[in-house]
Amino acid sequence: MIKAKRKPLTEIMQSIQVYDRVLIVGCGGCVSVCLAGGQKEVNILGAELDAELKLEGQSKQIEGHTLERQCNVRFLDEIANIVPKYDCILSMACGAGVQYLAERYMDIPVFPAVNTIAIGVDMDIGLYQEKCRACGECVLAYTAGICPVTGCAKSLFNGPCGGTNNGECELGNAIPCAWYEIYNRLEKQGRLDNIINLRPPMQWQNQVRRTIVQDAYAHRYEPS
Repeated sequence: MIKAKRKPLTEIMQSIQVYDRVLIVGCGGCVSVCLAGGQKEVNILGAELDAELKLEGQSKQIEGHTLERQCNVRFLDEIANIVPKYDCILSMACGAGVQYLAERYMDIPVFPAVNTIAIGVDMDIGLYQEKCRACGECVLAYTAGICPVTGCAKSLFNGPCGGTNNGECELGNAIPCAWYEIYNRLEKQGRLDNIINLRPPMQWQNQVRRTIVQDAYAHRYEPS
């Protein structure tokens, strides 16, 4: 699931400084689960902005609304009638949600209130770990379910390098060597031959904008 963190209050204040009526739009999806942009966080941000504005002797109309999803056009219509009442929007969704909201309401500035960090897992309440970088060329089948792109400090697609020492990376004693872990897990599974199955250079498909179509629905989008 996508993980995000709220931007510093000073940066958010700079975004809205020339606007008097501000709508904070939260998202009930990923950012809500990781405690960065759900209804609770919308309320907290609104209260903090009000308090900061009072300290600066300013007054703005700030209100909040949380959509079930910001990355789905069906839910964006929910605020269609109230958006014209505001000068700008603060989106607490991931980068995809911010862009979709900006495309839907192109006549009003949309500013991100959170930083999209990673695709990760829940470690504890408010604690997450990156597991996937959405590189577009998953090799987990060959690396025993350990991602070398996020797990290796050098993001080596084929490894290990010469800098591993007793299971740790040469970049720092606290950094585990992902390829050491991959080797050990493959050995336990009787699949060590996979480690010499060199993969071609990563094309880094995530460096260009992609459109993802699930195979079962491909016929719907084939050129006529």
